[in-house]
Amino acid sequence: MSDTSDIRTPAQIEADIKRRRETLAETLDEIGVRVHPKTIVGDAKAKVVAGFDNSLGRVYVGANRLISDVKGKLVSADGAPRLERIVPVALVAVGLVGLLTVSSRRRKG
Repeated sequence: MSDTSDIRTPAQIEADIKRRRETLAETLDEIGVRVHPKTIVGDAKAKVVAGFDNSLGRVYVGANRLISDVKGKLVSADGAPRLERIVPVALVAVGLVGLLTVSSRRRKG
């Protein structure tokens, strides 16, 4: 029993073989580019940079959120400073700077 459902001329068969060879050559070229050491290194660098950018973005968002929270506690809704909260924070900051200054002078002297 022979299969007669594929009745093509020799020219059609040759054209089909030629198309398949061209497709195969393109596929092999793509594979060659993908496995080339420069491509692999470039892809690895891109992944590292993307990861770093993502981490940096998270840090930025976190810092921005923290600054907004602090600002919300130190400034009222109308934009006026809340002195009852700013003065204690400023006193603590001045005290810490003073302690660090005295401590560093004692170490040197």
